[in-house]
Amino acid sequence: MALEQPDPGVLRKAQAGDEHAFSLIVRAYETPVFNYVLRVVGDRSLAEDLTQEVFLRVFQSLGSYAGRSLFTTWLFQVTKNRVLDELRAIERRPHKAVQLEAAPELEAIELPIERAETVDAMWRALAQLPVDLKLALLLRDIVGLSYNEIAEALEVTLATVKWRIFKAREDVQAALAREGITSGSSLSAHGPGYAEASGTGGA
Repeated sequence: MALEQPDPGVLRKAQAGDEHAFSLIVRAYETPVFNYVLRVVGDRSLAEDLTQEVFLRVFQSLGSYAGRSLFTTWLFQVTKNRVLDELRAIERRPHKAVQLEAAPELEAIELPIERAETVDAMWRALAQLPVDLKLALLLRDIVGLSYNEIAEALEVTLATVKWRIFKAREDVQAALAREGITSGSSLSAHGPGYAEASGTGGA
């Protein structure tokens, strides 16, 4: 399901520096931003810090948002830039590298055991994807952006987005097949519970 856009009046007030209006925007988007960042970096504490930093950047640059793209597209472009900055920093500090395979498992207490095992296997397969494929797939199947929005957010062509998502799904399905699991074509095919991780404590 696609993310809703903020109320125009609330957005205008936030752009004018109204802290209450900005808090409404944070409340609306902090969970999808956190879930996206968490699945990219694989570390809950780091994801919480990065989510806070994303919204700090948003607050600082919101006045320059001119509405040439959807707000959610712009928001996830800011998110992508901060995450990539962090991943580059991690590469320069290999002794502190985040272990993606150690990403917290999806909360699946309510799921039948067979489905919970499929969910865990899906997240493990996702964690092993190259970051460019992972960013595109998460924006499509978890955040719910359109292909055009993803192209804007990632600053690549529409054809590149389509290829990355196709390749990411293909690689995830191949990893699942090696474990004897068949899956739908998208992460969101497993239902709303699949696409949700626990939210951050605040941004």
